[in-house]
Amino acid sequence: MNVINQILPLRDHKELNKVAAAWFHEKWKIPEELYLESIEACQQETKVPQWYVVLNAEGEIIAGLGVIDNDFHKRPDLWPNICAVYVEEAYRKLGIANQMLQFVYLDLVSMGIAKAYLITDHVDFYEKCGFHFYGMIEENSGELVRVYEIGGESL
Repeated sequence: MNVINQILPLRDHKELNKVAAAWFHEKWKIPEELYLESIEACQQETKVPQWYVVLNAEGEIIAGLGVIDNDFHKRPDLWPNICAVYVEEAYRKLGIANQMLQFVYLDLVSMGIAKAYLITDHVDFYEKCGFHFYGMIEENSGELVRVYEIGGESL
């Protein structure tokens, strides 16, 4: 069953700005205003940030993710960062996250960005999606976190 109607780059869907910002805020507890500001920034013909959502047949957001400069870590050279990857529980284990990640990576490549990074504590999942373990880096909080990469030599 293919539940993905389509993956929507929010740069092309201003009508979803507020609902998407609210949805990401609900999932990650980052202030809604910051999401809205970043989503609006992706609509200014910039490569980064970028935001994407997946809608179900009823037009509800069931998944999404973003691409930002830095995901709260001390390595600005590891750019850009895929962040806020989330799939609603009822839609998990259907391949949606993998489809989103592949779509987003190809979208970045089409913009001339050959490599992207992702911070996570999930050990196996992102490797199944084509990412490779880069190493441990320090977050702004001082904690060490796992970083994965996709693209460049890791393809």
